[in-house]
Amino acid sequence: MAKKEISKTVPLPEVNFSDFGDKRYLHLGTEWVQGSMLIDKPWDIELEYVQRMMAGLLFAQPAGLPKKHAMQLGLGSAALTKFCYKKLRMKTTAIEINPQVIAACRGWFKLPKDDMRLRVIEADASQEIKKPQHRETVDLLHVDLYDHEAAAPVLDSAAFYADCHELLAEDGVMTVNLFGRDSSYQASLEKIAEAFGPQALWAFTPTREGNTVVMAQREPSRPDRGDLLLRAADVQSRWDLPAKKWLRIFRPVV
Repeated sequence: MAKKEISKTVPLPEVNFSDFGDKRYLHLGTEWVQGSMLIDKPWDIELEYVQRMMAGLLFAQPAGLPKKHAMQLGLGSAALTKFCYKKLRMKTTAIEINPQVIAACRGWFKLPKDDMRLRVIEADASQEIKKPQHRETVDLLHVDLYDHEAAAPVLDSAAFYADCHELLAEDGVMTVNLFGRDSSYQASLEKIAEAFGPQALWAFTPTREGNTVVMAQREPSRPDRGDLLLRAADVQSRWDLPAKKWLRIFRPVV
């Protein structure tokens, strides 16, 4: 799961962490895991569904990534933010409403300080992404917005996904984590399709924990299977992500 993205009039939960073996977990005042980190490999992505959030790499040119822009809506334990910044060498922006989460990521989860390529913005994502300076600037957009109860996505309207569509550059892609006991995968998918068009949507099968990662392209494409296999092998070789396995469980929605 991920993060808290709610009105500032609602009290924000306490942020804490726990260590178990070689892993560190982020919590928002409950037992729910909001993110994780391999203590000895802080730049790697540990959780399976978070790895799947990088499926946009199958549609990117690796050599061009240092000139591209990644954005995370919801910081979590900063796994995606750190990976895009440190391993992909991308310009990276994260939007997080809870200042305690930002402080926890800097203090406990090895999130670097802001610099010319990294910016963490304390803000409500639903409002921040409407700002003109963000429009059509994002190549990889990661949406993982949950409160401390992890019952359903906090931002999940057709209008929100339309704003996400406006963030994307010409060949940009969005990945969304859909999870929660009160969430409806089909209803969320219909809202994303309303903003992006059904031909733009791809989806993984759910993880054992129930996370379903959906990808939406600004410009729909259908690479052939052989091309995707070559891309997956390259992604796996470069960044040690299980991209070849992805192709067995990742399909166009229509």
